Amino acid sequence: MQKKLFLLDAMALIYRAYYALIRNPRLTSTGRNTNAQFGFTSTLLDLINKEKPTHMAVAFDTHAPTERHTTFVDYKANRMDAPEDILDSLDDIKRIIKGFNIPVVELDGYEADDVIGTLAWQAADAGYDVYMVTPDKDYGQLVRNNVFIYKPPYMGNKEEILGPKEVCEKWQITDVHQVIDILGLMGDAVDNIPGIPGVGEKTAMKLLSQYHSVEEVIANADKIGGKMGEKIKAGAESAVLSKQLATIITDVPVTFHEEDFCIKDPNREQLIEVFTELEFKTLGKRILGDGFATPAAEPATPPKVQLDLFGNEIQGAAPPVSEEAQDVPLSIMVADKNINNTPHNYILADTPEKRAELLELLLKQQEISFDTETTGTDANAVDLVGMSFSIKAGEGWYIPVPADKAQAQAIVDSFLPLFNTTHITLIGQNIKYDMIVMKWYGVEFNGPVFDTMLAHYLIEPEGRRGMDLLSAQYLQYEPVSIETLIGKKGKGQGNMRDVEIDKIKEYAVEDADITLQLKEKFAPLLPLKAVDKVFYDVENPLVRVLTDMEYEGIALDIQALSDYSRELETEIKRAEESVYTQAGVRFNLASPKQLGEVLFEKLLLDPKAKKTKTGQYATGEDVLAKLANKHQIVEDILVFRELSKLKSTYVDALPLMLNKRTNRVHTSYNQAVAVTGRLSSNNPNLQNIPIRTDRGREVRKAFVAKNEDYVLMSADYSQIELRIIAAISGDVHMIDAFRQGLDIHAATAAKVYGVELADVTADMRRNAKSVNFGIIYGVSAFGLSENLGIARGEAKTLIDNYFAQYPSIKKYMDDQIKSAQQNGYVETLLGRKRWLKDINSSNAVVRGYAERNAINMPIQGTAADMIKLAMISIHKTLKKENLRSRMILQVHDELVFDVHKDEIEQIKPLIQDGMRNALPLAVPVDVEIGIGVNWLQAH
Repeated sequence: MQKKLFLLDAMALIYRAYYALIRNPRLTSTGRNTNAQFGFTSTLLDLINKEKPTHMAVAFDTHAPTERHTTFVDYKANRMDAPEDILDSLDDIKRIIKGFNIPVVELDGYEADDVIGTLAWQAADAGYDVYMVTPDKDYGQLVRNNVFIYKPPYMGNKEEILGPKEVCEKWQITDVHQVIDILGLMGDAVDNIPGIPGVGEKTAMKLLSQYHSVEEVIANADKIGGKMGEKIKAGAESAVLSKQLATIITDVPVTFHEEDFCIKDPNREQLIEVFTELEFKTLGKRILGDGFATPAAEPATPPKVQLDLFGNEIQGAAPPVSEEAQDVPLSIMVADKNINNTPHNYILADTPEKRAELLELLLKQQEISFDTETTGTDANAVDLVGMSFSIKAGEGWYIPVPADKAQAQAIVDSFLPLFNTTHITLIGQNIKYDMIVMKWYGVEFNGPVFDTMLAHYLIEPEGRRGMDLLSAQYLQYEPVSIETLIGKKGKGQGNMRDVEIDKIKEYAVEDADITLQLKEKFAPLLPLKAVDKVFYDVENPLVRVLTDMEYEGIALDIQALSDYSRELETEIKRAEESVYTQAGVRFNLASPKQLGEVLFEKLLLDPKAKKTKTGQYATGEDVLAKLANKHQIVEDILVFRELSKLKSTYVDALPLMLNKRTNRVHTSYNQAVAVTGRLSSNNPNLQNIPIRTDRGREVRKAFVAKNEDYVLMSADYSQIELRIIAAISGDVHMIDAFRQGLDIHAATAAKVYGVELADVTADMRRNAKSVNFGIIYGVSAFGLSENLGIARGEAKTLIDNYFAQYPSIKKYMDDQIKSAQQNGYVETLLGRKRWLKDINSSNAVVRGYAERNAINMPIQGTAADMIKLAMISIHKTLKKENLRSRMILQVHDELVFDVHKDEIEQIKPLIQDGMRNALPLAVPVDVEIGIGVNWLQAH
């Protein structure tokens, strides 16, 4: 078997892994960013599994200066400081590498690429195929017949392997050594290698095609002539220095000993330790198998026997966590407790007598933890398998519920006195699920509820919050995995009805027990973090509202979807055939590679067409949109793509989501996902249903009223985020415009362009609208110019004029950043917080992202709080007035209602008042209401 050595450029891969997830960071339950650790480990694992290397090593840079720094004092001087999260990751990553039994190679005075270059050539001389794993272009100079650059998959692109042929084609050179000459001429901004000022990549390639080396280019400067010749003469010394700086050293004092670099079995204990700290549960199982688990403590000694509620012998309660343990930072605490080593008393209440005795005890409590076991995960389509209760840590009861509907209903009905009470708080983890399940058995939770998932969401908005994870973090306890009971996810997975009673009892009561203990942890943290008002006034009451909305669902016009599917199929075929006719060739239109070749090699639509990292032409929607006016074929391609996605994602998929019980669609709302407080939904994802195009809007036509006695009513906040920023910033000009009822975008255009309102053109208004909304999200002059298709200078003038006319908005933005830097968080008007740990980062990219969040989160979050308050108020009124109309959907700033025709005039002002007065602002709040037989007509 051919020996294969993989040499990894650690820092290049770490940076890439970190920034790949920067917009959606991977955080531990304590809020620690593990992008770099997770991404690097995933890359390492994929390389080992896919490429099957026989040998491997990882090279790091050191902090010691190199010969390049001595030669050129400004070498790498303009590099931004590494993000703190990257610096914090390095020890973990080295521990992971060593846990894989892979050598780490680093040497003071040399960079990682020097170490890799030296080892690569030594190994190649020893008969190895060598792959240098890096995205760094400099490595092209090292490639030879059995030495390759290996660029791992990134952002959806496949891996890329470059040998001498590919490197020469990329740079349009004849020898890989000319990579150094390319870099000498054009420089490298990342490493602060100067090159020749004014010479870019294309010019460098052109010069080398004629003169072959930096030295020859300089020698022929007179022949080149003109301004370029002058630039070369002036930059000759810089070019020679730059070539020297770019040259990778291949005689570093390191030696390739093949026995040291052999792939070996990992050190399980070491990997378990670091994966536990980083909370890499799934990744840990991928690497170490299903046996991977956090370390377990020795079984506890059973305490003295005592009697339970039913006279059985039980073990004593679990001992309290010591004060010393409570002081240990959560990030290094290990979940060393589990059901096998923790004393507990979980009781089966499986007879009428035991259930009656339990009910009598429960009715005496002030709060009870409650959980259901069901046959699946869709709350509107499952059957109840059992109920569990807990009122004290380490104790609880399980009530099995049979499959027979009548018997099941009788058992549930026997607990109605508990569910009907108004003074007992029921505690649950994602209690909305349990409330919907119980609603199918005629049960309403009339008393207060406390959702531990939502409590944690407000305490740690960016953390993950599955119960197992929260248990490990806050209780140092690892719960029983459901997969041990019903198997792994997939077609072969069983359901809780199949599990033997003793196992399900232990699992089910443990859930209620843990949830109770989590509540005791979270309740005092809510006021400590000053988020108790948002929890008790917004999130917790909203659970009841969403329960009723999800239970109600919405009707679909299946025939309309079927008709529209056929219509789309015809239009898709027409657009596809038109593309082939104009291209003069039939090809796979769904293949970006083939499409790129047709557009940019056959039709020559853009001589400057960019290629992706895989070497094929970029054909994304943003690229095609800019070419739409150049050729009809582009418009047809865009139509083909839009309609194909519309058909597969919505038109053909929606009928498959109908609930068999109700023949309606029941979306599920995610209340604890978006850090801004916005609701999201799935099955279907209502927020993504297209509304910007006529064809997309047609999908809404399929969402219809309940029956002929009902209509759909849509109530939409008008420009709510702009009204909120006007109110929060106190900008008198914008507030005045809203109070006068002016078209805010036209009013902004008049101010920004310095014209009368009547003289504002459509283009002025369009541009002002982009600025109005873009400012909130930190749009730059470059971004605005791209969005509007205008010069960057014009875009900058627009932004400058905007801030000159609305100075209070600029002050608000600056104040938000300063406040976040001082306090570490920003908040909405109601006190919903987002913690921004990178707000003081020395890395400009990372800090800039946090600054943009500091500006827009209070605006987006206040809008989210506002519509949630409106939903709570309207829902309460609908219940109080005993109306037949129901609130059924929430999408962005819009609420949708199934309204009985007899109640239209009664409910219209009720909705408007509820939305307008949900959160009083210094500007009027406008609500637009529409009515129709379907959602499109109503909206």
